[in-house]
Amino acid sequence: MPGARQEGRNVAETVVITGASAGIGRATAELFGRGGANVVLIARGEDGLRGAAIAVEKAGGTALAIPADVADFDAVELAAQQAEDRFGPVDVWVNAAFTSVFAPFTQITPQEFRRVTEVSYLGYVHGTMAALARMRPRDRGTIVQVGSALGYRAIPLQSAYCGAKHAINGFTESVRCELLHDGSHVRITIVQMPAVNTPQFSWVLSRLPRHPQPVPPIYQPEVAARAVVFAAGHPERKEHWAGASTAATIMAQKLAAPALDRYLARTGYDSQQTEERADPGQPGNLWQPADQLPGTDQGAHGAFDAQSRAHSTQLSVTERAEQAGEAVVRALGALLGAVARRTPRQQPWSDATSQQAGQDALPASQQPMSPADNPESPAQDPHSWGDPAAAGQGTPSPDDGTSPAD
Repeated sequence: MPGARQEGRNVAETVVITGASAGIGRATAELFGRGGANVVLIARGEDGLRGAAIAVEKAGGTALAIPADVADFDAVELAAQQAEDRFGPVDVWVNAAFTSVFAPFTQITPQEFRRVTEVSYLGYVHGTMAALARMRPRDRGTIVQVGSALGYRAIPLQSAYCGAKHAINGFTESVRCELLHDGSHVRITIVQMPAVNTPQFSWVLSRLPRHPQPVPPIYQPEVAARAVVFAAGHPERKEHWAGASTAATIMAQKLAAPALDRYLARTGYDSQQTEERADPGQPGNLWQPADQLPGTDQGAHGAFDAQSRAHSTQLSVTERAEQAGEAVVRALGALLGAVARRTPRQQPWSDATSQQAGQDALPASQQPMSPADNPESPAQDPHSWGDPAAAGQGTPSPDDGTSPAD
């Protein structure tokens, strides 16, 4: 694959992806389709969903497109039921749906902030609820959250989005702890993403004077999709980082957060805008999907192909290291299993002496004789065995390890 064979996954698996009509969700759907998966596509935009379904089928998968708003839990629950009615148990659930507002916090209305939170945070909660309701009784399944480096390090002009991504981290961590406590075999993991060239920058609600852009370096959606598919195949890890910029951002936040505050205060506004003046008539997708009407499908890519990277060395190295580690663990397990099969099993009692094995055991030549073996001893009543008063001095007790029965 990327696909089922490379990740060691079942080509007949069923994968549900929210936010599947564009961007990371769309690229991820196509990559799972290339592995022959049954891919359930959930999004609002019907034209985008049609395009995504065609792309999945063309790649070799089987698609089911379901229009739904992830902010509505009942709609998500119904979509999950439709997925299982069509394909059977869901194996992987990927939460990738989001929306945003590009503006200073003071220029965002309460209704807009709530809407971003309901889609970009509660949409993940709703998807996780629907997935766990089906996976926990079966004690199997994987949930992958599409996170962001901005879930560790917030930036200006995206307060609602950054707040949602921070919330996803805390929520996912809590659920993971609960699954571990229950001893569940259901896995939940998160992929922290870099800046990605998606259509959101062309249809996001923006109050900036210039056209929005992702903060460079920018990666193509296929890089993000590869990280999601890899995480689905390696869900034991708590989280995965995609892109060197993600790793650098998270580490810098851990080491020098106050310095980053001042740096982003100086650079964060310009780095999120191109030189092109914003189109005041550009429709946003906060309240209505921008890929609803025929001819509006945007695909996975945004407007920044020329500046975007199609490969991540950091991701490739991480994948190889993970796979090498798994190979070492498998080899070590096989070696230990072989050693265990070759090692003779020690019996708790010695067949030769009928004495419990241990450092206090005596050689057979030094073992005291029982009355039956000593012709000079008087006959004993079997009911008095082990009674010193009845047996006399020199008669062993059961505690000496020479009881009649082993």
